[in-house]
Amino acid sequence: MTLRLARFFVLLSLFPGIALAQAWPNQPITILMGFPAGSGVDVVARLLEEPMSRSLGTKLVMDYRVGAGGNLASEAVARARPDGYTILFGTAATHGVNAALYKKLPFDVEADFTPIAPMVNVSNVLTVNPNVIDASTLKEFIDKVKAAPGKYNYASTGNGTGTHLAFAEFTSRAGLEMVHVPYKGGPEALTSVVSGTTCCIFNQVQTVLPQWKAGKVRLLGVTTRSRVSAVPDVPTIAEAGVPGYESYTWFGLFGPKGLDADIVNKINAAVKFALEQPAVRDRLVQLGNTPRWESPEQFRATVKADRAKWAAVVKQVGATID
Repeated sequence: MTLRLARFFVLLSLFPGIALAQAWPNQPITILMGFPAGSGVDVVARLLEEPMSRSLGTKLVMDYRVGAGGNLASEAVARARPDGYTILFGTAATHGVNAALYKKLPFDVEADFTPIAPMVNVSNVLTVNPNVIDASTLKEFIDKVKAAPGKYNYASTGNGTGTHLAFAEFTSRAGLEMVHVPYKGGPEALTSVVSGTTCCIFNQVQTVLPQWKAGKVRLLGVTTRSRVSAVPDVPTIAEAGVPGYESYTWFGLFGPKGLDADIVNKINAAVKFALEQPAVRDRLVQLGNTPRWESPEQFRATVKADRAKWAAVVKQVGATID
């Protein structure tokens, strides 16, 4: 071995991070999912999985750590090595709502994570079982609920989740008195509406479409500022009777704190590549999502603004956990 080569290996031993960054990725990347298979989060993740894998040159492995409003998955990533092989599929709930909702979290939603990239904006839609409440418009729904305070209940994906807070804000603005029934996730909550156990729910457009097309539920209003192209005849809640109301969520990727900037940029570029694929974009739009890409710096600002927004909503509706 020459003296020059020996010095090279000595340098590698002193700075292993250099060799790691240059070689990354050289093994599968695990994406921790805080919500169950079949949820809206899972649908989007599966759509982006193949093109992202192609861009990164390695396999993506979905690891479901469901529970505590996504906090189980978040904690695992917050404690993971910042080597780029463990990242989080986060949402406005995990990094906006939970910071205000939970009095004690085993991590800091700002300091313990590295924002990488958003993927989509997601609209919810007021979904009702017509056998429980026979309303064809938002106005009819509001009138019937006002006429029977406390009679009707609404489902959510869990106490303090985005769907709960969005519905609670809606009832507050509309002057409605309803009973909240939390479930452990989106599939269970939607099933409760379809079966008639609960009256209604704010559900992601993409997950409710099959039930709507089958005639099992009615859609009375989307929660976003503008109508959703997947259901163009469904008005916004603001235009249909509750002026000023707006609510949506986003999905995005996060790494642990200290994640190397080159790795962050590679994953960010892979998200951008996936969203640029016509088949992926078209399918996302068909499901009621709006593709969204930002630089890591822009996404960090988005997350910060969303925390402030949801903190105000949590305070307004008086929600709290532990």
